Amino acid sequence: MTRKEAREFMMQVFFQMEATGDFDVNNRAEYMNPEKIASQKDYCHQTYSIVCNRREEIDRRLEQYSAGWKLQRMPKTDLAVLRLAACEILYLSDIPSAVSINEAVELAKKYGTDDSAKYVNGILGKVAEETSS
Repeated sequence: MTRKEAREFMMQVFFQMEATGDFDVNNRAEYMNPEKIASQKDYCHQTYSIVCNRREEIDRRLEQYSAGWKLQRMPKTDLAVLRLAACEILYLSDIPSAVSINEAVELAKKYGTDDSAKYVNGILGKVAEETSS
């Protein structure tokens, strides 16, 4: 599994978690097959733990820059993409923000609506700006 594939996999995990309302950090085994994520195990476990433990803070940051959109009204695929990328931008300093944003935009194009890529880019750009200052 490449890092790009791991991002897509984790976006899908976060989508499932949102759909079920299950953000319990102890339920990792329900979402991740150790054989599937083997080469990206650290990344997958790290992003899973961060999103579970810091979801409220991540969501607060996303909502701050979502131009009046409540997260509950966003398409769940977009929310999963935003949470993953914000997790990387805010907590994984070894990943450049530009890479996180670019990968998120690609996922938004693949899974989101026609407008998803544009506002995912805008929101994450503002999150990255905030963290770099």
